[in-house]
Amino acid sequence: MKDHIDQLINLQSIDLEIDQIENEMKTHQSALDARIAALADKEALIADLQEQISARDKERRSLEAEVADKMAFVRDRQSKMMQVQTGREQTALLKEIEEGKKSAKEGEEKIVALMEEVEKLGAQINEEKNLLKGEKELVAEETEKVRTTIETISKTKKDKDALRQQQAQGIKGSVLKKYTTLRERRNGLAVVNVLQGVCQGCYMNIPPQRYNQLLKGDQMFDCPTCQRIMYHRPEEN
Repeated sequence: MKDHIDQLINLQSIDLEIDQIENEMKTHQSALDARIAALADKEALIADLQEQISARDKERRSLEAEVADKMAFVRDRQSKMMQVQTGREQTALLKEIEEGKKSAKEGEEKIVALMEEVEKLGAQINEEKNLLKGEKELVAEETEKVRTTIETISKTKKDKDALRQQQAQGIKGSVLKKYTTLRERRNGLAVVNVLQGVCQGCYMNIPPQRYNQLLKGDQMFDCPTCQRIMYHRPEEN
């Protein structure tokens, strides 16, 4: 029975190393993915700014047409001033001319404000494009580094996978299946030591009778709390 436990302990040791390798690969890839996503966000921001400029340009053109119509209206009313004969008609035309000029002026002020906004948005776009260009260059370099790193790590993992396969071949099928299930359900830890009657997986006390049986080393026992496969090795000083 001791040999079976030793095989499981060795297998778990290899599996934990493989887990660490896979996590390292994921960490490198996740960091790169985050930077690539940031590039996409910046590109989306630039596109949004460009849409804002287009919307303001459209509004400006519409206002320019309105101002042109108002000024044409003012000129028309000014020409009619020469034809009126009563003071009431003159007063009415003067009022229309004044309102027309006021409306045209307000439109021109809005046009100026829109042009200033477009200028600011254009400056922001140029700044974001420069930042994006620099970030793309860095991401390209980082992509190459991550690719090289992951290739190196993958070679190590390949060696560990081969060692794991060799180690697993010596373990009984039903025991290996149980071990694999426990690994999946117990965060990668299926086989645990018991020290001073305490399971080192869930840190719960083992019943004294079960602990005494475990110390004999002639049977395989599961932790009554976390169901992990238990073994006993004296704690190293």
